[in-house]
Amino acid sequence: MTRSILVGGEMLNWSDLHPVDARPAAAGPAAAALLTAALHPGDSVLVAGPHALDLLTGIAGQVTSVDVLVRSAPDAEEIAELLADTKGDVHCGSLDRFNTDETYDVVVALDGLERLVGPDTATLTWANALTALSDRLTPQGRLLLGATNSFGIERLIQPGIAAAIPRNEDWGRDVADSAPAGLKPLQAALSATGITKTYAVFPSLIESQVALVAVGGLAAVTAARTVAARNAGPTLMDPYRLVLDAADAGLTFELAPAWYFVTGDLPATLPADVVPSGPGVLLEEHLLAALRMDDQATLRRIIPEYVAWLDAGGNGSPDNVILDGSSYRLFGEAQELDVVGHLARFARRTLESGSRQPWPAGGTVHELTARLASMAGITVPEELPESIEVVRPLGSAEQLATVARLSEELAASSARAILFEGTVSGIRRSLPYRVGHAVLNPARVVRRRVRRVLRKVRR
Repeated sequence: MTRSILVGGEMLNWSDLHPVDARPAAAGPAAAALLTAALHPGDSVLVAGPHALDLLTGIAGQVTSVDVLVRSAPDAEEIAELLADTKGDVHCGSLDRFNTDETYDVVVALDGLERLVGPDTATLTWANALTALSDRLTPQGRLLLGATNSFGIERLIQPGIAAAIPRNEDWGRDVADSAPAGLKPLQAALSATGITKTYAVFPSLIESQVALVAVGGLAAVTAARTVAARNAGPTLMDPYRLVLDAADAGLTFELAPAWYFVTGDLPATLPADVVPSGPGVLLEEHLLAALRMDDQATLRRIIPEYVAWLDAGGNGSPDNVILDGSSYRLFGEAQELDVVGHLARFARRTLESGSRQPWPAGGTVHELTARLASMAGITVPEELPESIEVVRPLGSAEQLATVARLSEELAASSARAILFEGTVSGIRRSLPYRVGHAVLNPARVVRRRVRRVLRKVRR
């Protein structure tokens, strides 16, 4: 029967499971899939740090015994009650006070090492915290460790004001400050622990939607979607495009928001079915590349083929359709839209991304949709929802780039207008123009001469 044991350094008026001004516990489908793949029925497990309750019950249902170490006293009581029918104990307190000779087949610390101590612990370096956990492993024991990237993608997309307001838990302490910064230093620090595999985690440890051993192609698209969904508000850069651009540069793994470092032969993708199998590229990316390069031939070939696929029963917008040569297949759930609706969705996403287009900047969804639809012989109705709305790019950087392009186009148009006015003025002052004007306008000439004669007669 599970019981709660105070080991010292516990936090009596604090909760990591139900935080008021702190980040929640480690959670997400990728974390659940990792535990399912890594744990064996006969394992004895130590769970160190805050983990979501569903992860704890999942662990308890897979293994022989589970011990839990958390710093929050209310959390410890809740976990002990939750695991009342499970063999093991709940230890409440700081890692440096957790003195036991018991060893475990698996140590799970998917939340990282920063929240294994409370304010009563003056100093506990990241390396010492890692050693303390490693010492609890059996000779063939396995470690499942999470780590947050101190210079991940969110540093490039979050407005500075969000980072300037610290949370209650963000007090200075060595266990956080001494963690190696960057993927390679972390891997070097973990080399002695027998770590065999590293996952890039998106969008964070507290909501791990996907964990990948390699990030590229459709895996990068999957990661980009999770990051974009979490950062729907104002951002410095478009999160979706940033992840894909990082993948093109081969930097997605190093810039991942977090990592899992694990021991054992585990799947390359967690959850296993989250990334589509088979060859091909996302149709949206293929079309955006054509737009950026002003490749009208590709656009006029692909758009009719895509529309024909939709007419034949396909149902997906370019952002969830995979193009493989001349064939199309759905990536994700079908969307209940008509042909124009699918094209309009692509037009909106194109404008939101601030992607370059071969047409004047600052257009509306209706204008871009109409251009694309005309390539397939489709006329877009004027009553297209939000047809006249001017869509701004999501990221501040893309907004500035769009403003710069609009300014450049306006300056070029003004220069052409001035040149045109000067040319017209010069033509009007020329002798050939005046002679031609007189020949082509005889009535005006006659009228002027009659007026001159009348003035002479009056005198």
